[in-house]
Amino acid sequence: MVTGAVDKAIVLVVDDCLENLRVLVEILKHDYLVKVAASGEAALAVVGATPRPDLILVDVMMPDLDGYEVCRRLKSNPITRAIPVIFVTALTHAEGEAVGFDLGAADYITKPVNPVIVRARVKAQLALFNQARHLETLVRERTRELEQTRLQIVRTLGRAAELKDEESGLHVVRVSLYARRLAEAHGLDNDFCELLLHAAMMHDVGKIGIPDQVLRKPGRLNADELIEIRRHPEIGARILEPPSEHSNPLMDMASVVALTHHERWDGGGYPRGLAGEAIPLAGRIVAVSDVFDALTTARPYKAAWSDAEALALLKQERGRHFDPGLIDTFVEIFPEILAIREELLSENPADALNR
Repeated sequence: MVTGAVDKAIVLVVDDCLENLRVLVEILKHDYLVKVAASGEAALAVVGATPRPDLILVDVMMPDLDGYEVCRRLKSNPITRAIPVIFVTALTHAEGEAVGFDLGAADYITKPVNPVIVRARVKAQLALFNQARHLETLVRERTRELEQTRLQIVRTLGRAAELKDEESGLHVVRVSLYARRLAEAHGLDNDFCELLLHAAMMHDVGKIGIPDQVLRKPGRLNADELIEIRRHPEIGARILEPPSEHSNPLMDMASVVALTHHERWDGGGYPRGLAGEAIPLAGRIVAVSDVFDALTTARPYKAAWSDAEALALLKQERGRHFDPGLIDTFVEIFPEILAIREELLSENPADALNR
């Protein structure tokens, strides 16, 4: 049973006594769209459908599923926990009220109900509920704006570092897209994959601290220059590591990737000489993506390798330089990796990252 205009707030009234339902509907029907349920189970069914009620008035003493249990189930469900619940009861002892408030009830109304009190309590709780929803919307919008700003800074920082030794700056975009696809194909969850997409943009940010004559040298590096270039993972980690009070998942992962993407599965990498699964998974994934793109891209010190040559090296280094499981996955999705690269030739890099 539903009464009222569809543009009004929805109030669900729950009571096993039909006369009590009739009284409450009569009080509320002129101001709200009123739904009714004659049992706790029926109430949960109504709340499970859409549109959901904006407020619930529920009797405490009902057979089978009482008002307390209805409230407990609503508050344990993330989808319905914000809906305000007002208990309507003949019980007046403080202990019963304490139980209800502990469960998350917004208010109590005692029977026999006073129409003025019912209208006032319902109006007040709906106002609070609407205010909370409005604030939540504002917070979500502001959080989205901040996240977009952070991602723009991340991308700018990553490409600024890459432009020091690669003309187009597209290396970081390709590595990021390869890394996300490799993570997806390896069975990692969507949140991890999306974080990795953006964190991988900053894997070489430490190159900001390396002299240009080292980065752009058109030949093999000498011993001192190798020591210099191998400083960039730790420089990058220091740049990206946020203060503990401002830690967030993206910057945490970016710092880890910057620090560990030159570690080797066999322990022969740098800067820490980590081995096997002691190397964070994000760093191991970016290592595969980074090396493949570096091999197949022309640099001041080398010509581009063919795709077949690069893939052959990855296979050869399976279990030595690279995580063997990741290499197996990379081989499986190799046609997709090549397709990603081809799409970038005709696509705006920012659009590719937003896909």
